[in-house]
Amino acid sequence: MENGAAPMSSSLPPAPPQKPKVGVAVFILKGEKVLLGRRLSSVGHNTFALPGGHLEFGESFEECAAREVKEETGLEIEKTEYLTVTNNVFSERAKPLHLVCIFIRGVLADTNQQPQNLEPEKCDGWDWYDWNDLPKPLFHPLEVLVQSGFNPFAAT
Repeated sequence: MENGAAPMSSSLPPAPPQKPKVGVAVFILKGEKVLLGRRLSSVGHNTFALPGGHLEFGESFEECAAREVKEETGLEIEKTEYLTVTNNVFSERAKPLHLVCIFIRGVLADTNQQPQNLEPEKCDGWDWYDWNDLPKPLFHPLEVLVQSGFNPFAAT
């Protein structure tokens, strides 16, 4: 190149660095059962997961838990409490994802409520599963907890 000038590039500017996303997953317990749905989204497609979603700016974990449960299942919860957190990297994806998952436990505000599938494009439906006989495969963050021996019925 003459005069030492750098060649003009027609490529796009570099992508901003990836940052972790924060998700909130909610244990809703009924007797010895837990509410799970089969995911239809690209992350964890066809795995069973707790109701939940991404934390919004300025939102508390408990506010996010109640909002996501209401949006996805129509259920009203109360007495929400923090249980634990997992740090998950989905590196096998074309675009890797880093998800920090906050686990919350919530109590049904009215035990006569029935879950509804309010986001059928994201979930194949909700059902109650025995904690000692969970369906497979589980969404990775939940699988990590189960494999660690975590018990949402005993956690305080």
